[in-house]
Amino acid sequence: MDTDVVISGAGPTGLLLGAELALAGVRVRILERQQARHGQSRALTLHPRSIEILELRGIADRFLAQGRTVPGWHFAGLSRRLDFSVLDTRHGYTLFLEQARTEQLLEERARELGAEISYGHEVVSLAQDDNGVDVAGIGPDGDFRLRAAYLVGCDGGRSKVRESAGIRFPGSDGTMSSMLGDFAVADQEAIAAAGRTPLLIAPLSGGLTRIVVTSPERMRVPATEPVTFEEFRATLVELTGTSFGIAEPRWLSRFGNATRLAENYRSGRVFVAGDAAHIHFPAAGQGLNTGLQDAMNLGWKLAAEITGWAPPGLLDTYHAERFPAGQLVTDNTRAQTLLLELTLVPGYQRPVAALRGLLDSLLEIPEVNARLAGLVSALSTSYPAPEGDPLIGARATGRMFGPEGADLVHSGTFAYFGDGAEQVAEGWKDRITVAGTRPENLSELLVRPDGHIAWVRRATDPPDAALREAAITDWAGAAVRR
Repeated sequence: MDTDVVISGAGPTGLLLGAELALAGVRVRILERQQARHGQSRALTLHPRSIEILELRGIADRFLAQGRTVPGWHFAGLSRRLDFSVLDTRHGYTLFLEQARTEQLLEERARELGAEISYGHEVVSLAQDDNGVDVAGIGPDGDFRLRAAYLVGCDGGRSKVRESAGIRFPGSDGTMSSMLGDFAVADQEAIAAAGRTPLLIAPLSGGLTRIVVTSPERMRVPATEPVTFEEFRATLVELTGTSFGIAEPRWLSRFGNATRLAENYRSGRVFVAGDAAHIHFPAAGQGLNTGLQDAMNLGWKLAAEITGWAPPGLLDTYHAERFPAGQLVTDNTRAQTLLLELTLVPGYQRPVAALRGLLDSLLEIPEVNARLAGLVSALSTSYPAPEGDPLIGARATGRMFGPEGADLVHSGTFAYFGDGAEQVAEGWKDRITVAGTRPENLSELLVRPDGHIAWVRRATDPPDAALREAAITDWAGAAVRR
């Protein structure tokens, strides 16, 4: 084998996955078709669950130092905001951080841990057998071939890996498109005076201003058609009566609402994650965040398989857990996009305005607001087991396992809290970190490396060493007997 894992794509998903694998001592090579990082930022936010998983590895502060936080976010652009601050998390906010900076920080992390990253290398095909995957591509010196135990496609919506692996990508084609532009010159006084506009306007680093706009006259233009400065400027005037003095566009792009979800996240020794597994309109900024959570779910499982301790069927849980999460994101973004699209269609403005007003009023109900806040933030994401305690599969919150909980999994291990510390430390000390405390209102708690609960014993349940061993073995493999 040339390497243990090849990752196609050095975006946020591929970089975090590479870092996770390298953290476990896995040999990983990330191949990126671009010659260098382009510096453009389609995404601008990290939501609460993404900050939590970065905290699980002890690197959240790197990202927080580079961005700015706000206590909530939006759903379908409704006036009433989602309140993340009331959710059960230490990170009840959205972090404004440009994708280019997020990628830079994740690349630094991956390289620190020993991941190899090669730019100008495009994966074009693959062939797999029972023992590995042959990867073929084009690089700076011509054609190349690599042999790896596993291949992961993090190579975007037009994924060559997904296509070559024969993974179907069903869904719907785009029916509308929007435009974004990053401008070096914009009249900030005019922007401030405009108040609420049918636009998204955000300051970027380097003095740039991001403007996102959807034109009723141009929203049926295919997302593949290039945006011109004249078109963008005319759309601003059409919608607001002013061009906001924009000049010197640094990036113009069009994006649409095509929505697709990979039928399988795994085909043999090939996996897909991020945009290679799911594409949708960027409603509420969930795409990049969903990809990071894919990477966090897959990384420790793939490392366990390669390093030899994975229990049977562990790799199959990646699709079983992340496919439903992808469905939730594609479904809610479809709903949000429809609310935007119909607002712009002649004849629908008044009924859609009434519907949006109704939804705004519903978001004033704390329980409704929290339900959608949990969905968009991904804090409500759970991987429930068919049987067992309802806590299994949920996030292990700070309230549940105390302030030291996140620290215990910095090295990518499981974390155990409770009465069986001696048995656990003896049998699984190579993959489980044992805490010196008991969890709140529980007798025992096993937390997976991705921060989800693998097993619990309630305070009202009697101790059972055999049950503990069986439950731990189901997720962390067999104990090491000495």
